[in-house]
Amino acid sequence: MSELSLEQKKAQFDEYFSIAHRINANMRPLGEDEVVPDEENLEESMPYAFRIASEMAAIEAQAIRPLRNLSDHAESLADYLNHQSRKIDLMMSFVLHQQDEPEFRFKTVKLGGGGVVIESREALDVGAKAELKLFLDAEAAAIFCFGEVITCEQVEDRYHIAFIFNTIREQDQELLVRASLHIQTQQLRKRAKEKKAGSE
Repeated sequence: MSELSLEQKKAQFDEYFSIAHRINANMRPLGEDEVVPDEENLEESMPYAFRIASEMAAIEAQAIRPLRNLSDHAESLADYLNHQSRKIDLMMSFVLHQQDEPEFRFKTVKLGGGGVVIESREALDVGAKAELKLFLDAEAAAIFCFGEVITCEQVEDRYHIAFIFNTIREQDQELLVRASLHIQTQQLRKRAKEKKAGSE
């Protein structure tokens, strides 16, 4: 990541679809002596809750897949298992929220597969690195990764700080892509409903 120019990093950030949306995020700037781990060593620095959450999500996806091939008479079984799955999701969401540290809590302005924009009262230098935690309530999931500041713009009395992900697991990046598309679908549905209600 560091061998890319700032313009290349900005272009890489823009390659992914991103959407304006506010979620809770933790952003802890790294000290000068702290090193960003590479992808192979990311899991070692990751809190345990984040590791087991993604393993559980993968197991769940594998378990639900065969149910799609069951005939209609197994629909109630599939419903039951989906409810059980939802209960596990809610429990995992609760466990992951214990990782939300108030002193590092911020709100996102925009998020996507390439990076995230965070709103802050204080500026950060371009090139500064940070540990990031993103809490996706709708997906009952959270993501732990590292980012690098590529822009820091003043917007009224706040700063919008754009981070490109420089170390993130592939499955977490895919989850962010799916989540941003899911959020867009919800926003479009809501807009269509409001438009319909306004025209009646």
